[in-house]
Amino acid sequence: MVNIRSKGEIDRIGKSGRVVFDTLNLLENYIVPGSTGEELNRLAEEYIRSQGYVPAFNGYMGYPATLCVSINDAVVHGIPDRRQFRDGDIVSIDCGVVKDGYYGDSARTFAVGEVSEEVEKLLDVTEKSLYRGIEKAVVGNHVSDIGHSIQEYVEEFGFSIVRELVGHGIGTELHEEPQIPNFGEPGRGTILKEGMCLAIEPMVNLGLKEIYTKPDGWTICTKDGKPSAHFEHTVVVTSDEARILSNGTLDG
Repeated sequence: MVNIRSKGEIDRIGKSGRVVFDTLNLLENYIVPGSTGEELNRLAEEYIRSQGYVPAFNGYMGYPATLCVSINDAVVHGIPDRRQFRDGDIVSIDCGVVKDGYYGDSARTFAVGEVSEEVEKLLDVTEKSLYRGIEKAVVGNHVSDIGHSIQEYVEEFGFSIVRELVGHGIGTELHEEPQIPNFGEPGRGTILKEGMCLAIEPMVNLGLKEIYTKPDGWTICTKDGKPSAHFEHTVVVTSDEARILSNGTLDG
């Protein structure tokens, strides 16, 4: 079932999105050579709870941390640990919070120090592809229009889209219908309606699209060992343009 949210519900989702936005901004200052995912995880949990919110990921389906911290060839779901970041790494941070039953979810990939030109391009294209997808999240379009726009832009630069992992609806559950693939033909799937809240999240590989899951049962990596980037926003569908609920523009 696809949920249509009231203004009051959208405001609550937006307030959660604001806390996620502020958390990611806080963490950016600490994503430097020598810092660790474990340190970021502690900082994020302390900040989220100080705002009266609860980390949404910790305990979700058994996940053991507040953040997903995915380094270099890790696409998503990396478990924060004591590995020190090195100059030239990229680190994808996925963060979710909940308060009064309403969720916010967002992700960014950060460069640690100086990265190569091709990796810098990967980050730029992945982030821009997110906004290409968001542009399609308007009333009357289909879910597949979002993914088609993302795929078309990403593949123009020779990068590849992960197929097995998708965006999703969001609201009173972290993951709701509909699923939102980042690829596909336009004009297919659920028709978008005003008030639908979506988490759009392209995951883009520098090399091939194939992935695998590490023995920890969570961390998903590229099979060829090349870097992957991940950007995500929570948005609400409207009649003219999608309204981003996780970019810090709302009072929260």
